[in-house]
Amino acid sequence: MHFLDQAKIFVRSGAGGPGAVSFRREKFIEYGGPDGGNGGKGGDIIFEAIPGLNTLIDFRYTQHFRAPRGAGGSGSNRTGGGGDDLIIRVPIGTQVLSEDQEEVLADFTVPGERVVFLRGGDGGRGNATYKTSTNRAPRQHGTGWPSQEMYVWLRLKLLADAGLVGLPNAGKSTFINAVTNAQAKVGAYPFTTVRPQLGVVSRYNREFVVADIPGLIEGAAEGAGIGDRFLGHIERCKVLLHLVDATEDNPVDNYRIVRGELEAYGAGLVDKPQVIGLNKVDALDPADVKKLITKLKRASKAEVLPLSGASGAGIDAVLDRLIEAIGPAETVAKRDDGSDEPAEWSPV
Repeated sequence: MHFLDQAKIFVRSGAGGPGAVSFRREKFIEYGGPDGGNGGKGGDIIFEAIPGLNTLIDFRYTQHFRAPRGAGGSGSNRTGGGGDDLIIRVPIGTQVLSEDQEEVLADFTVPGERVVFLRGGDGGRGNATYKTSTNRAPRQHGTGWPSQEMYVWLRLKLLADAGLVGLPNAGKSTFINAVTNAQAKVGAYPFTTVRPQLGVVSRYNREFVVADIPGLIEGAAEGAGIGDRFLGHIERCKVLLHLVDATEDNPVDNYRIVRGELEAYGAGLVDKPQVIGLNKVDALDPADVKKLITKLKRASKAEVLPLSGASGAGIDAVLDRLIEAIGPAETVAKRDDGSDEPAEWSPV
């Protein structure tokens, strides 16, 4: 399945159906009178977050969503049928943004969350509702309320408990493969990871989700390399695991480069709890590893954990630190009223 985290779509709710102009005609009844029914309501545009999806690829092929309009009223005071609601199913973590991408209109973080995004137009009044004591045979009717329409952007931010950051070839894919079933691509060249990867870690009878994003290089905030567009996928992580390659010429400078890019991106990433892992220590002498840890501690003013994603050394200690930073497992609270009705929202 291809990964897509941004898509622009057009949505339009259904217009209300027109009211009817009709008059009652019955044998042996001297006075008939108006009996035109009201029009039906147009369909709503509803967004729903569903589990099991982690891409917006479906919206590359279907980009226009139009709910049906309501049916017109008819004689004998019959109301027209309402248009069916159009439900647009999106992955958990999806944000709906305005066309200029400046305003977040909806944010889906809970499975099953539903939002009435655009409300369908109400049906027009039939001529029976216009009857008064002075207007016994009205011929006017309502045409129905118009639909609402707009272009919106969908932006997916994957929901994960821990996020992996580091320079290309820092060993992030090897690490996530070692602790999860993600099966991320591993290669001896930069940017083997070109899209975010998710994996589930099972430890101490609990599970948490780890997200691996493409490596950052100096100038990523200005678009260098793949840039920082994938950093949005770790904005909601509770902790970051910063992997530093111990085999590089200057691991301390590499650490500072990534920290600088996180700070340039903003969104509070640099303020998140962070676990620093010195990776690939199996390729160095223990004395050299000890020196690097001392230098990295001095630069980061934080604990540095040695590990090797390839051999598995030190991984248990890193996972323990991640679980400690993530905190106790959350329980999902049920709504007090037990209702599953979607919340209403209107852009106007």
